[in-house]
Amino acid sequence: MNRQSSFFGFLVAGAIALLVIVVAGFYWFVKSPVNLIASTSQPNAAIFVSKLAPVTASLLVNPDRLQALEHEDELSKLKTSLLAKSRIDYKQDIQPWLGDEVTLAITTLDIDRDPENGQQPGYLMALATKQPEKSHEFVELFFSKRALAGANLAVEQYKGIKLIYDNSQPEQDLLTGAVVGEDFVLFANNPKVLREAINNVQAPDLNLAKFPEYQKATKQIPKGSLAVAFLNLPMVAKWQGLELSEKTYDSEIISLALNPKGLLAETTFLASSEILPPSPPLSKPVEALHYIPGLAGLAISGSNLSNLGNSDLAKLWKQATATIYGSEEDVTFPLLEPLANVQKRWGVNLAEDIFSWVQGEYAIALLPQQTTSQWIFVVENTEDVQQGVAHLDAIASSNGLSISPLTLGKQKISAWTELVTASKQPNAKERPSLSIEAKVRGVHTTLGNYEIFTSDLETMDEVLTAKDNSLIDNPNFQDSIAAIPQQNQGYIYLDWSKSQNLLERQLPILKLAEVLGKPFFDNLRSLTVSSYGTNTDSLKGGVFFQLDHS
Repeated sequence: MNRQSSFFGFLVAGAIALLVIVVAGFYWFVKSPVNLIASTSQPNAAIFVSKLAPVTASLLVNPDRLQALEHEDELSKLKTSLLAKSRIDYKQDIQPWLGDEVTLAITTLDIDRDPENGQQPGYLMALATKQPEKSHEFVELFFSKRALAGANLAVEQYKGIKLIYDNSQPEQDLLTGAVVGEDFVLFANNPKVLREAINNVQAPDLNLAKFPEYQKATKQIPKGSLAVAFLNLPMVAKWQGLELSEKTYDSEIISLALNPKGLLAETTFLASSEILPPSPPLSKPVEALHYIPGLAGLAISGSNLSNLGNSDLAKLWKQATATIYGSEEDVTFPLLEPLANVQKRWGVNLAEDIFSWVQGEYAIALLPQQTTSQWIFVVENTEDVQQGVAHLDAIASSNGLSISPLTLGKQKISAWTELVTASKQPNAKERPSLSIEAKVRGVHTTLGNYEIFTSDLETMDEVLTAKDNSLIDNPNFQDSIAAIPQQNQGYIYLDWSKSQNLLERQLPILKLAEVLGKPFFDNLRSLTVSSYGTNTDSLKGGVFFQLDHS
């Protein structure tokens, strides 16, 4: 590995790792609270970043203040390992001058704007300085050490700013450093990136801080946020080589803030034009959750699925999956694969054959069993529900299933059954005997004002016996939703320990994330997602990570 790439790898990996440390370290805040409040509500380094930058991420607190949050010196070990190859001593060379902001941006998709030689993204790191003289000394020291190691340095004055870079590297990897004014030390992977950063300061209409879309987004940052990321969504899509045919949202801002029981990540998606108003907000969890057993690994609840396909959430999902997967084809949410399998096996369309008649409350849940097919669907009885049930019975019949009335405990239920033959051979000399067995493919019943569907008899039995141990009465669930504003559109609740294996099978990249953020994932109890915006020009929501603080 060459000298430049090893250090710039430190810059990029360091910024990412610091954000991971923020998340991982929040666990220890719960055990020994400290006064950790960001000194600024938004990144000051945005003046260096182009308004067309795809991604800008900032830590808004001095990394050393996270030292009070760490356990077993994770942060110290990380600093040491990342700086080892760069011959830099963090405590001696960086700590004295480092201020309260670390910002990393992908400033451009292609430094030389020449598509013939492929994309060469421009990276910029801005480190706030509280002692300009010492930060000047650090930059000089750092490049002097590279020169002693054989690097060919170049020095350039650009609009009154001294740029130093290692000219012995390929043009696309010219590590460049500079101290700008009294506030920031800048590093980039090419002098062109630093020149543009200086231009952005001197021509405000070019920089992110003056970009109307960014100004609108930063107004959504909650007070006390310790880390913030801004995404220019069309540019992120372009980065993936994708031109979206339907672009609903232009930008996204994400913030991370402490909570006594964990970490709250809030995000706002901003649209350039008016979007559909959200469904009327719910002031409390839906009663349908009383029929979801407390052992559920995943639960989704809310009201009115009939307009789901045209909702702002559906448009967001389509745009997000197109950006991530590079395709605008429908992508199933990984945890809902069991329901997708039902859709394929029965030949039903969830949106048309089921969701279209769900206008009241609903709850969907998966149980943490060895298989991934044990599901529960609870829907509030409205005028259209019984017609919907009859429609499902008709679909079952057309697929060769029988509708069989049964009694489970004292509850009358209807089961969709399939008759299959089974053979039994007592010993090798006797002919096998044949018998007919009824395989249950689905069950439904009416409880109170709700129609309940399950994948099998065992799951229905869990529902019928869950009255005193339902999810809504589960203390972990109550703690998890307490961080979400009461006026919301419902919840997606995930019990981490019960769903981890399923997630890892369907999202292999998750295992890498678990390695990078081991302290965090080791203590993650659950996560809850909710949408709670009420504006017609943005979609706002949050993810609450509940952490173990026993």
